[in-house]
Amino acid sequence: MSKKVKNLSEDNLSRLNRIHPATNVAFNIMLAILALICFTPIIFIFIISITDNNVIKQQGYQFFVTAETFSSAAYEYLWSQRATILQALWVSVYVTVLGTAIGVMLTAVMGYVLSRTEHKLNNFLTILIFIPMVFGGGMAATYVVNSQILHLADTMWVLILPLAVSSFNIVISRTFFRTTIPDSIIESARIDGASQWTIFFKIVIPISKPVLATIGLFLAFGYWNDWFQAKLYISRDELRSLQSMLNQIQSSMDYLTKNPTALLGDSAALRNAMPAESARMAIAFIVAVPIACIYPFFQKYFISGLTVGAVKG
Repeated sequence: MSKKVKNLSEDNLSRLNRIHPATNVAFNIMLAILALICFTPIIFIFIISITDNNVIKQQGYQFFVTAETFSSAAYEYLWSQRATILQALWVSVYVTVLGTAIGVMLTAVMGYVLSRTEHKLNNFLTILIFIPMVFGGGMAATYVVNSQILHLADTMWVLILPLAVSSFNIVISRTFFRTTIPDSIIESARIDGASQWTIFFKIVIPISKPVLATIGLFLAFGYWNDWFQAKLYISRDELRSLQSMLNQIQSSMDYLTKNPTALLGDSAALRNAMPAESARMAIAFIVAVPIACIYPFFQKYFISGLTVGAVKG
């Protein structure tokens, strides 16, 4: 009898959770529209980047490109700067990969320590981590510390270390470790004689892929899109990141466009032929596409990491 009742309850539950085909179609259409809305700006930027600059000046932005309005001048201009761009691309990739690895490791270690309630300095360290979320030292103090005290200016480390750890990421990892990893697992490992490092690397890390992927994605976005650190601390061209170098190219184009008397003769003709508007869009497209291609590989873990602390039913 109990088995029959159980089967009936399961059937009722599955019936309640069943989605009507019409509702499913409506949801799919709505999600497709939202995805198209999110993807349209990237398409629009690419279309503008392959549109003739004179057409943009005369007719403004257009969503469709024809054979008459098509122009590859923006990418040809950036191709003429390929040696500098490739060097900057290598710097950005190096900083993003190394910085993300360092940041994820440091954040995971600090989050795990704060998640252990038996730690004697837990409350003190939690307050210490929370303070930077509310108060900041200011740009002047940060610049003095990084350049004058730590002597990080004009080194690759100034692009990595200041962005490696944030209080927000530490709080996320602490919440994940505290709500996901049972204390019984940790206690069993201790009884078997495992050290804290063994517990962390062989037990905690393997079951923490969602939060590690989420933090890694946050850090990768931050490192890849950062140009301000290079603007503040880097004066050597070979250490400039892709975003910083492209921002410099865009600033140079803005200067030449707004100051026509700055150049004379053939240089002025070069300025007039420079695809300023389409080149800006080409720069934005080049910067956005690589990091956007990485997101699908982390989507599953990213969604799991965002639900840290959610109510489980």
